[in-house]
Amino acid sequence: MADKLIIVESPAKANTIKKFLGGSTRVVASMGHIRDLPKSKMGIDIEHDFEPEYINIRGKGDLIKSLKSEAKKAKKVYLATDPDREGEAIAWHLAYILGIPIESVCRVTFNEITKETVQESIKHPRKIDLNLTDAQQARRVLDRIVGYKISPVLWKKVRRGLSAGRVQSVAVKLIVEREEEIEKFIPEEYWNIMATLLDENTNKTFIAKFYGKDKKKIELRSKEEVEEVLNNIENGKYIVTEVKKGQKKRTPAPPFTTSTMQQEASRKLGFTLKKTMSVAQGLYEGVKVDGKGTVGLITYMRTDSTRISDEARAAAKKEIIKKYGEEYYENRYYKTKQNSQDAHEGIRPTYIDLDPEEIKDNLSKDQYKLYKLIYNRFLASQMQAAVYDTISANIDVNKYNFRASGQSIKFKGFMTLYVETLDNQANEDEESFVPDLKENQEVVKKKIDSKQSFTAPPPRYTEASLVKALEEKGIGRPSTYSPTITTILERRYIEKEQKQLVPTELGKVVNKLLTENFTDIINVEFTAKIEEEFDEVAEGKENWKQVIREFYEPFEKEVEKVEKELEHVELVEEVSDVPCDKCGRMMVIKYGRYGKFLACPGYPECKNAKPLVETIDVPCPKCGGKIQVKKSKKKRKFYICENNPKSCDYISWNKPKK
Repeated sequence: MADKLIIVESPAKANTIKKFLGGSTRVVASMGHIRDLPKSKMGIDIEHDFEPEYINIRGKGDLIKSLKSEAKKAKKVYLATDPDREGEAIAWHLAYILGIPIESVCRVTFNEITKETVQESIKHPRKIDLNLTDAQQARRVLDRIVGYKISPVLWKKVRRGLSAGRVQSVAVKLIVEREEEIEKFIPEEYWNIMATLLDENTNKTFIAKFYGKDKKKIELRSKEEVEEVLNNIENGKYIVTEVKKGQKKRTPAPPFTTSTMQQEASRKLGFTLKKTMSVAQGLYEGVKVDGKGTVGLITYMRTDSTRISDEARAAAKKEIIKKYGEEYYENRYYKTKQNSQDAHEGIRPTYIDLDPEEIKDNLSKDQYKLYKLIYNRFLASQMQAAVYDTISANIDVNKYNFRASGQSIKFKGFMTLYVETLDNQANEDEESFVPDLKENQEVVKKKIDSKQSFTAPPPRYTEASLVKALEEKGIGRPSTYSPTITTILERRYIEKEQKQLVPTELGKVVNKLLTENFTDIINVEFTAKIEEEFDEVAEGKENWKQVIREFYEPFEKEVEKVEKELEHVELVEEVSDVPCDKCGRMMVIKYGRYGKFLACPGYPECKNAKPLVETIDVPCPKCGGKIQVKKSKKKRKFYICENNPKSCDYISWNKPKK
């Protein structure tokens, strides 16, 4: 008989923990959730105060029997599922299945899976936190109600099998709205004038950019305006009227949260959110390291806190001084953002002495890349700021003003180790040269250039920038970003082009129907407000059923109103120019699981359907035939001649030009 039975979610975590405990302790895995709402019906008893009807998950019968058998043999059962709301809920369901009293002191959590933490945590178990399980139940129940009540509207008006989700629908809405902004965007012309100037004292050239006239900024909008400036300064002298010197500091970014880790892994490593979380899970649960055995290499990877422990802070100090010297260290504290759950530390390495390079051979290629990113980011967060020497100069020529600015690094500080990547922004910290100019000196014009540009539309979202937007708007929490984006990709409401997220026609149709008819539900403010209410449930400030009650009554009325209004509304189908080859009717464009297709409007008498071939208005560069747009297995677009392979071999990843 085992003295103790410890139940975790995954076999990998179980294997790591076993190594730290005595032989009389058994560690087994529940393989995630064992109870959930049924798939075949809503599973919420609305008449009895929204009571969820949980059932054992199909296919887990043998596992449940095995867990019950193991629990009977043990003197004490500890539930050591993940340290978040989801993990708390799994522990709560396990307690129910195994007949463990809800008041029992049986819950153990590990923010990091190291020998010290595991052994210490088991010495200090606690009761299951019912506030956390209630917060998870509130989310699960509310999302189930929304999905089950709204999805049938989509079935009737778009096609069967579609589904709507509270957070997912808002994410789709953001992507569709961004696409509409891009489509409506009208580029505006603007010009820059750059003067290449020579400082005769140092015999070095530098670039000054046109600023304005009489110290007032001027935006150049046409070639005529540029010509006017150029004509007025053609024979003028370039006089330095003001020089400012200074210093600028750049401070390091805080340790990773789930969101910032996902963003940086996307930008720096090209990882999808799903891949980042999968690799991070492996690093957290345990990796076999030479001389150490199996150890968890990082702290828990679902967190929105940047707080770090005093022990980790002390370890970072020691490592920084050892590797770089005392002048590179600074004890830094980071403010955790408002609404953060702050249950855990930020994401950091568990053993600072396990340098990524030293254990590279023990890690897979992806594990090494992500571990190095986490390790370096954490260490850099406790380092000195980078320091730049800056110089800026105003240069006048015939009342017109040019400006030059330069900077050079004086002390690299944390940038020796790590620099955060920013979305769609030029790197502000690149060095640029301006010589040591003096006021009232003349500089010599070597050449002058003008450049026409056009304002660009807002960029499409990437996985990284969408996560950032969701987080900033208060939509979702660390555990929901990845599944949200994965779900809307799988439902084909959006697709990826390179790294950009683009709404499909299906996504646009579904978004239009939902946003026009469920304005109170499918909006950013409502979704963010509900997240705050879930947080209040988790803190014990709000009753979870009260949150559902307040939501349900107006929601139910809205659903009834929409169903009535849409009862006699038919979606207008787009008629194509392709006749049905069976009955002659003009075929209509419909939306299927894999996108658009052509179907005969005479259904069910005529059931003819065929793929819809997308073409572009550019002829084949080789034979003049039509160019078709197709997609590879990895959903990447390519362009192929309609005559390929019969009489033309044209095929390209790049869109042909007229």
